[in-house]
Amino acid sequence: MSFYKIKSHAKINVSLGILGKSKSKLHKIESLFLFLNLHDDIFIKKINKKNHKIIFNGKFAKGISKNNTIFYLLNLLEKNKILSGQKYFVKINKKIPQKAGMGGGSMNASSLLKFLIKNEKLKLSNNGILNISSKIGFDVIVGMKNKNLILYGDGKLKSLNKKIIFYILLVKPNFGCSTKSIYKKVKNFSKPIYKINKRINLNNKFLSNLRNDLEEPAFRKYPILKKIKIFMEKLDNISFVRMTGSGSTIVGYFISKKDALNAIKVLNKKYKNYWCILSKTI
Repeated sequence: MSFYKIKSHAKINVSLGILGKSKSKLHKIESLFLFLNLHDDIFIKKINKKNHKIIFNGKFAKGISKNNTIFYLLNLLEKNKILSGQKYFVKINKKIPQKAGMGGGSMNASSLLKFLIKNEKLKLSNNGILNISSKIGFDVIVGMKNKNLILYGDGKLKSLNKKIIFYILLVKPNFGCSTKSIYKKVKNFSKPIYKINKRINLNNKFLSNLRNDLEEPAFRKYPILKKIKIFMEKLDNISFVRMTGSGSTIVGYFISKKDALNAIKVLNKKYKNYWCILSKTI
């Protein structure tokens, strides 16, 4: 039996606001998520074995734990008696860096879960999907929507019908940021920007004035991230620059492909030992 191929797209936070803490002491956040044409490749097929087989390869496969999001997903589906004993061979070609703020591992899990629901006709209700997703990672349910969307402070998600097109420059230094450690350093909370019943014009001016509240604690811990952002803000015709998630990737937003192509040449020269690529929103 041949492998099925699945694309697992990276996500970025155009905005990320920390609004406070819930009763369970988890941070309440709101965010605007966009997806990129940058993606991992997942290959899957059924096997007649006693156990699932999971292999990671590619540029960013090094150091991925055996207890990864794919492992957790398949184990949860088995525990809930959803897979009916079927085993799978899963290979993941990692093109999205780890600890980069782009949800690589979470998007792998959501992409695979969507595939299994559709192709294997898994019997999962919306609540079942939410329950499985939340046990793997916070961002997994975001990937299940497969659309650009807004996360509100109360946890509700709203898909965007309008596409937001940017040419994206991604710069990641040779280290990742621990989401847990960055969140621990958050000292102040923000007021919400998005309201469920209020229509927002997501134009370039509005988007350029948004924020990521995790920049301040990340920049305190890793001053080089702030230096990268300041350098990128000086690139010709760039719309705005913002860190995604808890870092360590800094994202530059361009309207013009030509300007983005010119800028990536500058970045590759400036940061020869960093991961610098050009992508696009989808």
